[in-house]
Parts: sequence; C-alpha cells; structure tokens
Amino acid sequence: MSKVFDFGERVKGYEVKVLNERELRAGAGILFLVALLSFVNCIVMKNIVIMQSFVWLFLIEFIIRVLINPKYAPSLLIGRFMVNNQIPEYVGAKEKRFAWSIGLVLAIFLFFLTTIFPSTTPIGDESLHNALIGLSCMICLVLLYFEAVFGICLGCKLYNVFNKEEAQYCAGATCEKHEREACQKFSISQRVVLGLFFLVVVGMLLRLV
Repeated sequence: MSKVFDFGERVKGYEVKVLNERELRAGAGILFLVALLSFVNCIVMKNIVIMQSFVWLFLIEFIIRVLINPKYAPSLLIGRFMVNNQIPEYVGAKEKRFAWSIGLVLAIFLFFLTTIFPSTTPIGDESLHNALIGLSCMICLVLLYFEAVFGICLGCKLYNVFNKEEAQYCAGATCEKHEREACQKFSISQRVVLGLFFLVVVGMLLRLV
C-alpha cells in the first residue's frame, strides 16, 4: 500500500525524495496544450462543454499527483514515454508537491465554476462568473507555460516563502547561489535590442486596441 500512496523517488546521492524534472516539464507541456485548446474553444465557440471535460481531467490528474502518487498521473506517464531516452534531471519532491497543491486548488475551483455552477455564480452575477473562469484559466496557463518552456516552477518559488525548510535540488540548480557564465549575461547591445523589441510589441498592441 505504501508503494501506491507515495510521493517521490529515493535516488542514491540525494538526501531527499526527488522527481525527474524532464518528465515534469513534458507533462506540463501536455497539459498546457490541452488547456489552451479547450480555453480557446470555449471563447470562440461560446461552448463550455470541452472546457468542462478538460477540467474533469485536470482535477483527476492533480488528485493523483498530490494525493496518490505522481508516478500514476496520466500526463506524467506520457511525459516519461516521450523523454525516456534523456538523462534524468532530479529535483526535490517536496516543493513540487506544494506547487501541485496550488494546481489542485485551481482545479477544484474551476470544477465548481464550470460543472457545479456552469452558467452563473452562487451570487447570480454572470459577468463575475465568466471573469473568474477566465482568470483561473489564465493562471493555470501561465503556471504550465513557465514550467514547460522555461523550466521555472512558479509554485516552487513560493515554497520557501511558506516553509522554514528551504527547497533542495531545484531545477537548473536555482536553489544554489552561483556565478553566472558569460553566455548567461546581457551586454548593453543585447539590452537595447530587447528594449526595442518590447517597444515594438507594445506599439502593435496599442494599435489593435
């Protein structure tokens, strides 16, 4: 029973239980893609059915991740298959569980908004209902996108804020203080190019508005 209800793996050389970051990023990418498609479908088609189905899957996924065992979570199993030829990159399990608990809370919240109260909020304000769904979806998308694309677990960043015991074995060794390599630093010309790029993007958005 203990092998089923467990969280993290014991790996030689690591003081705490760990998870394979490569699998986690792959799983986040899978969830991000499906979440984005269901969100866009809801906006374009004005139909919440696809989103309801995704929220069900999202909720089940995070119940398995947080309350049972992440090794049985469907998206992580697919992620394991996709990256099984890559060398594992181990990260601490505790901070991941904390981050996924945030995902579980969002999943439960979305479940109530899309399934229990699919057309209105308990207080009867439809505009508020739609705004809450949109905001919750955007938070989920941002969290998944940062995890999948940048390898940055925003939920893990909050772990140290709410826990006395600091996180260990963060992705990219971000828990440890180290001198940046030359390729990681920005030159003045690069800063200028980046600033001009953002000015162009802001100008284009203002034109659309």
